Amino acid sequence: MFIFALLVVFKLFSIQFINGEKYRALAESRLVKQVVIPANRGNVYSVGGNLLATSIPKYDIRIDAVTPSAKTFEKYLKPLCDSLSKYSGKPSSYYQKNIRNARANKNRYYLLARNIGYSDYLRLRNFPMLNLGAYKGGLIVEQTTKREYPMGGIAHRSIGYERFDEKGNVTRAGIDGAFGAKYLRGTDGKRLKQKIGKGEWKPMTDYNQVEPKDGYDIYTTISTNIQDIAHHSLLQQLEYYEADHGCVIVMEVKTGEIRAISNLAKTSEGTYYEKRNYAVWEALEPGSTFKTIALMAALEDKLVDTSTVVDTKNGKKYFYGRTINDSHRGGFGEISAARALEVSSNIGLATILDEGYKDNPEKFINRLKDWKLNEPLGLPISGEGTPDIPGPGHEKWSRNALPSMAYGYNLELTPLHTLTFYNAIANDGVMVKPRFIREVKELNKSLESFEGEIMNDKICSDKTLKEVQDILKHVVERGTGSSLYSPYFSMAGKTGTARSEYWMDGWKENRRYVSSFAGYFPAENPKYSCIVVIHKPSTKKGFYGADVSGPVFKRIAQKIFTDTPIIDQVESLEVNDLKVGSEYESFFKLAQNHKTIMPDVTGLPLMDAISLLENMDIGVKVQVEGNGVVKSQSIGKGEKLKQNQTIIIKAS
Repeated sequence: MFIFALLVVFKLFSIQFINGEKYRALAESRLVKQVVIPANRGNVYSVGGNLLATSIPKYDIRIDAVTPSAKTFEKYLKPLCDSLSKYSGKPSSYYQKNIRNARANKNRYYLLARNIGYSDYLRLRNFPMLNLGAYKGGLIVEQTTKREYPMGGIAHRSIGYERFDEKGNVTRAGIDGAFGAKYLRGTDGKRLKQKIGKGEWKPMTDYNQVEPKDGYDIYTTISTNIQDIAHHSLLQQLEYYEADHGCVIVMEVKTGEIRAISNLAKTSEGTYYEKRNYAVWEALEPGSTFKTIALMAALEDKLVDTSTVVDTKNGKKYFYGRTINDSHRGGFGEISAARALEVSSNIGLATILDEGYKDNPEKFINRLKDWKLNEPLGLPISGEGTPDIPGPGHEKWSRNALPSMAYGYNLELTPLHTLTFYNAIANDGVMVKPRFIREVKELNKSLESFEGEIMNDKICSDKTLKEVQDILKHVVERGTGSSLYSPYFSMAGKTGTARSEYWMDGWKENRRYVSSFAGYFPAENPKYSCIVVIHKPSTKKGFYGADVSGPVFKRIAQKIFTDTPIIDQVESLEVNDLKVGSEYESFFKLAQNHKTIMPDVTGLPLMDAISLLENMDIGVKVQVEGNGVVKSQSIGKGEKLKQNQTIIIKAS
């Protein structure tokens, strides 16, 4: 027993003095820990100063029901519960009962309010007892931040995010992800918390040991107005053609600043959302939009001129044992090189490239390399697709490679890459790098500005440039894009239709296409360039670029021209637009003739329908679902309306 007692004394001495620091640190680590307080992430703004992404602080308010003295607890419990009752609408007795139970059960972490905003946080912390602070009143405040996107799902992938999973792996998408670590993230704070049992921890003080420092704000090049126009124009077309996915980009010609970028993909339910950044990521065979680049190379290398006659036969021509067809039945016969591009003749462009470069195909490939079409653009946004332009010696190269490349096959470019080239044509030959960010600020203080970057001072001679600009204008006036022509607004560009997944079995039974349109507007002194790419539209409704993607381009161009004036002076405001005049007369007549009878508002713009219904002689309530053009109404045309009757109108 004596020896056993000596061993116990020795062990106590060892724990207390020899290993004392170790065990004290271990006990401290199990009872007290330092918790990271995430800094508020910087805001992301549009070019006009509208919020695109922001961090909203959220608060949980709890009470340590044991900390207040008995006197303090009894004095302030009812006033506290009365205040909580006014705040939440629950009876004061409900709070009195639960907080007393929490004190009886020694609950030091009782929840009063969860996930509240800053104004509510200020209000609650000034309630009786809570306003005494952590030590006297038992106040516990826990702050978190939540990323909000005021524009909702519009441009969500391009605005982006930075997310960490449970294993610490990070996903960085879009602008937010690209500039998160350097500018937006800020510096995290620290706060001590104490373990109070049942696996719960409470702050030891009502202040942070290290205050978090907010991140810097980023001002992008995105225009909320143009982004909204682009998004809804693309969405409308995707829904009509039941397409798999699509993208649209709008770029300012002189600066390369991206004014809008939208990427929408179809869900299993048939709706569309921003799934991937197809405009930046998806490298694909561009189809006929590449014909402009092919002809420009031949013109610049002086292999042809715009008047060179090309024989397109009867719409079929053999190249090295393989048949190339034109979409126009019967072919175009003998036409000029310029006309071949206007009517998008596969045979015409294949003949030009084959005859001009077959003995020296490296010359054509080197021309593409001079234009940097074989290199990524070097964007700060992650996930940029890599162009693929094979040359002689590559596994994809064959005698048919050159004729195929002439009309956009056997090579891959991203939509943004293609647009960058068309933008250079609009910019008098100056190729500028696409830009998504303009400035970094801390409050109102500018920290860093980003200027435009020129990738190529002059992509071709003035003669070639002028010829190509004229042809692209004629494509819309009298070529494959003639259905888009408007005498009131000039556009220039090129249609594109490419087979998709044509190497897969059963393609002829289930044909799949990629429809595109790339160009700029106005045709004279261009302000914006734009590309629209739509994948796998329903072939029952159409698949040609002029029919599927072209109308999106036209809609965007005209709405920007109308809603965002791009000229400082106009010669006259007296422009007679028959379509607009007819629509106004119809609307005015409808408004005058329907005062108490339900009119037919289907087909009207949503705002016009609301205005018409809310200004009737009888008071009705209008409930709206969706936006755009009215598709249905809950009350049929001609029905007598009642006072305060609810009318539901659905738009899309």
